[in-house]
Amino acid sequence: MAGPLRVALNLDSPIPAYRQIADDLRRHLVDERLTAGDLLPPIRQLALDLGVHFNTVALAYRLLADEGWLELKRRRGATVIARNTPAVDRRQVDHLLRQLTHIAAQLRSAGMSSRQISSALRRLAEGGSL
Repeated sequence: MAGPLRVALNLDSPIPAYRQIADDLRRHLVDERLTAGDLLPPIRQLALDLGVHFNTVALAYRLLADEGWLELKRRRGATVIARNTPAVDRRQVDHLLRQLTHIAAQLRSAGMSSRQISSALRRLAEGGSL
């Protein structure tokens, strides 16, 4: 892992903190800023750094372990593991595309054009940020 791990958390967001933590860590994993063999910060340390209960971080780590990103061992912490690309889960993809449809409608309602939405999605799909 190059440099300290930064996890973004917005405590005013309606998205649960554990989900925000898992989503941000997943972004680091997908972008390969975290690679196989990297150790994540201890649960209690990350919780302290983020100002949340340690169970919140533990839940995020368990979620990523269930997805095949992490190996969790007592007293050894969370280690990033090599992840085989899973077969496409059509149900999950369909669910996510339905969510994306709702988000696109909200963006149009907020004044974004279809071209702007498309451009933003392209940047995100290529690993960029907004």
